Amino acid sequence: MTIAAHTEPTIIHVTPAFEGSNIRAWIGFKHFLYLVERAVLQWLLDQGHGARELYRDHGLGVEIVDCSALFSAALELDEDVRAEIAARPDGRLTVRLTVLRQGRQVTALRATVSVALIQERTAEVHRPAPPALAHLEAAELSDACAAAGPGRTAEAPGWAEPGGFRWSWRIPYFYCHYSDRMQHSGFVRALEEAFDRFLADRGISIARLLRERSWIPVVSRTRIQLIAPAYMEETLHTVFRVTGVMRGIMFDARMDCYVQRGPDLVHVATAQILHGYMMSAGESAGAPVQLGPDMVEALTGGSA
Repeated sequence: MTIAAHTEPTIIHVTPAFEGSNIRAWIGFKHFLYLVERAVLQWLLDQGHGARELYRDHGLGVEIVDCSALFSAALELDEDVRAEIAARPDGRLTVRLTVLRQGRQVTALRATVSVALIQERTAEVHRPAPPALAHLEAAELSDACAAAGPGRTAEAPGWAEPGGFRWSWRIPYFYCHYSDRMQHSGFVRALEEAFDRFLADRGISIARLLRERSWIPVVSRTRIQLIAPAYMEETLHTVFRVTGVMRGIMFDARMDCYVQRGPDLVHVATAQILHGYMMSAGESAGAPVQLGPDMVEALTGGSA
């Protein structure tokens, strides 16, 4: 493996987007991951080759193919977030987001990211990757996903199993990049929306629990992995289901995404997410809550 020319960690300061402040002044998990993506792009620039140059001069598209994140503290609107990103010996990247609170840096997120440079079929030129980034190049997205490391599964669990919530929708161009396919951040959006739709389908929508109990879901960890390309304007079949409840306060869930190509149902992405609930108002704001039998029944369909 070629070692990148710039070996010092990349450090940038970023502010969460206003769009992510949906409950009080807290920032949703999706925007944590947007900050991770921003750090990845800056890391590439620090290697001497940004995403624009790589596409324009080499015909290579930057793709996050796997991102696993642990969330350990809340972020709030207008906070100055310090993002540190560094290369690992195995070629993956580590990202740490921290905020300064009461004189010390508090870790809000730790993530491991697999990045690939894909030979784009929409590019007008095709040249090999710069030497410092040659280990990231892949001919096809599927090749890069297969090489992303242990833990990626290519099965199609959930499609035929009972208890999963299904949602089919057309991939819009604004979830895509390089004039071609859905990007990693599009699946981040899909995960958030699939969860929102799942809760509404089970009669425990976010608005209802906010209104009746002042509860809001929070994320402790997530992993979103690409498996194969999903192209602009294809129909994406999404399955979301709760896979387990832990200690009555947290629940694991999984999302799987597929596209139909001829007779084949192609598995294009998978995600895991660990949720709980916390109080969003009053003196207990920010405190975790017990789910209770009614919530467990609604989340699992009685299969817990």
